[in-house]
Amino acid sequence: MKLGQGVEWGLHSCVNMSWTPPGEAVSSARLAEFYKLPAAYLNKQLQALVRAGILTSVSGPRGGFSLARRPDRISVLDVVLAIEGNDHAFRCEGIAKDAPGGSMDADYARTCLISQTMRHAEVTWRTELSRQSIAGIAQSIERRFPDARESTVLRLVGPRT
Repeated sequence: MKLGQGVEWGLHSCVNMSWTPPGEAVSSARLAEFYKLPAAYLNKQLQALVRAGILTSVSGPRGGFSLARRPDRISVLDVVLAIEGNDHAFRCEGIAKDAPGGSMDADYARTCLISQTMRHAEVTWRTELSRQSIAGIAQSIERRFPDARESTVLRLVGPRT
């Protein structure tokens, strides 16, 4: 399974926004500059997060994006699904029906051991991602890099007044 780079960008952006003061929006241009990313493509990822109800978009001179929910209520899976979509990673095409001994009447998507193995792996992966929150990641970063929060907020929204 390969996730697009938009997932990484979206997760980092959400962590950064979890640190900003309530009601403070972060512009996509500032986020793009912070990570040296193409602004238009980052904005596209952020808009997908808005459509999923993860971010809110604020227009105007002090506009930008902010979290729509508390960071402990946003899972890594929420961000992945918002950007990548909800399609299954593995899709059984039922090729066993055409193999010697295969049956045209069998539901191989349900009975094939390969399909079951892949489905189990995906459920396990999704379950683990659903257990990890933006808040949890932010807290882990702060423990490992104590100055990360303050320096990030300063670069993204400026000094607090």
